[in-house]
This record gives sequence, C-alpha cells and structure tokens, in this order.
Amino acid sequence: MKLTIVTRYLAILSLVLLASCASKVDTAIYRQEKPSLDLRQYFNGTVDAWGMFQDRSGKIVKRFTVVMQCKWEGDTGTLDEAFSYSDGTKQRRVWTLKQTAPDRFTGTAADVVGNAEGVVSGNTLHWNYVLALPVDDSIYHVDFDDLMVLMDDKVMLNRAIMRKFGVELGSVTLSFTKRDGMIK
Repeated sequence: MKLTIVTRYLAILSLVLLASCASKVDTAIYRQEKPSLDLRQYFNGTVDAWGMFQDRSGKIVKRFTVVMQCKWEGDTGTLDEAFSYSDGTKQRRVWTLKQTAPDRFTGTAADVVGNAEGVVSGNTLHWNYVLALPVDDSIYHVDFDDLMVLMDDKVMLNRAIMRKFGVELGSVTLSFTKRDGMIK
C-alpha cells in the first residue's frame, strides 16, 4: 500500500515538474533579426496558410489550408480564418487582436480560453494561449506555445507546440503567404 501512495506522489510531482518545463522563449535573442515583423502590416489583407498537425511521435495526423481575411482599425485587428482540413471538414476561427504596447499583443477567439498573449521581437512573434479543443464528444483545454518567424515580406513560418499538464501532445507547423506580398 505504501508503494502505491509513493508512486502516486511521484507521478503528481513529475507532472508538476513537467509543467514547469513548458517552453519559455527568450524573444530578446531575436531582437536584431530582419526583416522586422510588424504584425499589423503582415496580417492586413488576405493571407493563405498551409499546415499540418503531428502527434508526439511525429506522425502527421491532419493536414489543412487556411484563408485569412485580416484588417486593422487602430490598435484592434480582426483575423477571420477559414480552415479546410484534408478529411473534408471545415472550421472558422475569428481572432480579435489588440496591441497593448509597441511589442505586445493580446488576442481572443471563441475557442480560446481567456486571452492569448504575444510578444513581437525582431522577426518573431511568440504567442501563448489555451485552446478549447474538441475531441470526439469532449472538450480539452490544451496549451499552445507558438513561435512565428517572418522569413521575408511574403512568407512567415509557424511552429506551435501543444501541451496538456506540461506534457507535449503534438505540434502544428504552418507556412503563411501574404497574397499581395509587399509589406509597406
């Protein structure tokens, strides 16, 4: 019986330690990287994206495309995302972004729990949020840790790690292309 209590304690302790190891990106290391990311300029107009979700073993579970209609009014932006998945399903997510400081943004969406928090540094956006993810007949709250990197005036790459209780469940990889291509 004592072994069971000790085993449970060690399992809980391990989960707590894993949760504390969640990715903390030091965005300062990207401060000098070019081209500089202006979120309001890049996500303005139509942006196309291609992506995939991989489980923690690396197996590709889902592929998808996204067409984003983006616009800004002052410090508030709307990113209207239309997802088309390889299995034929469709999904829509509408983000409302707010610039709260020169390099800081918050975001909300119907399936995001609370606020997303983002920091822009050089050519990157580090974005954290909790997504209410439907799986079968249940909803799971999972942590997303995104790092978006502007490659040039047209292309941005994104890698998001998905975790629950600090344990990696999988990752999402995306390639964004701005249709008009030119950031002014």
